[in-house]
Amino acid sequence: MKKILITGALGQVGTELTMKMRNIYGANNVISSDLNFKECEASTSGPFEKLNVTDGNAMAELVKKHKVDTIVHLAALLSATAENNPSVAWDINMGGLKNVLDIANENKCAVFTPSSIAAFGPLTPADNTPQDTIQRPSTIYGVTKVAGEVLSDYYHKRFGVDTRGVRYPGLISNDTLPGGGTTDYAVHIYYEALKNKKFVCPLEKGTFMDMMYMPDALDAVVNLMEADGSKLIHRNAFNITAMSFDPEGIAASIKKYMPEFEMTYDLNSKLQGIANSWPNSIDDSAAKAEWGWSPKYDLDKMTKDMFEKLAIKLNL
Repeated sequence: MKKILITGALGQVGTELTMKMRNIYGANNVISSDLNFKECEASTSGPFEKLNVTDGNAMAELVKKHKVDTIVHLAALLSATAENNPSVAWDINMGGLKNVLDIANENKCAVFTPSSIAAFGPLTPADNTPQDTIQRPSTIYGVTKVAGEVLSDYYHKRFGVDTRGVRYPGLISNDTLPGGGTTDYAVHIYYEALKNKKFVCPLEKGTFMDMMYMPDALDAVVNLMEADGSKLIHRNAFNITAMSFDPEGIAASIKKYMPEFEMTYDLNSKLQGIANSWPNSIDDSAAKAEWGWSPKYDLDKMTKDMFEKLAIKLNL
């Protein structure tokens, strides 16, 4: 990777990935882009371009202007938000990806596109979900992720585009707040614990979902894109995970550092329905075997780091 365009660069993953990649590859070699400008380090520490990913001509001009050889395509509507407007979600998630793949084919670019555990569904084996298994999601977000995986595979096989991706679990960050996903509670709980020592959980007890701390999620992008392509069998997309927990599990981890913390429940039936359709835990052995995937953070290590970083951020 020499010249990298990141779409959706001011979102939860993009904000931090932009800075990580600029530190590795040089600030001027990583172009951040998003629908609107927002004052932050990811938009001001290097090149920034306003970009609507559904505008293929504008994207093509940016790729040529900056001589881009790698596109990291993060722009998408997430699960809970997408359910509010399925048509817009399809236009952004699938129209944007189709533009990226066509432009990558024309300009010989490599492409990273994240999929998600939302690509699975209620018929998928819920425990230790295999890399290759039935995928019949029950959300429009999940539908676009399955379609995106298959479309990316097609462009690799049909046109030779170097497409790669991972199926992200829920992502937890101490930097950027999430943007409308089903697993967002696992971020908000830390903020509420530090500010109020209590949290109202929108999911039921015993709702297990895979999760990952953001530093591991960022490493996954860089490590996969730098991996030897000849060794990749599952390009789009690899199961990856770092931990699986339910609300009681994360609350118990928090109580190790804050014994007075209390959690109550107020069920959000919409979020619960989505969560129930996703796996409890997934098998990431293919990623480990094909490109050396190895997360650094478990739940307690993440909790400790979240508290330390957020205490500084929140001046507590």
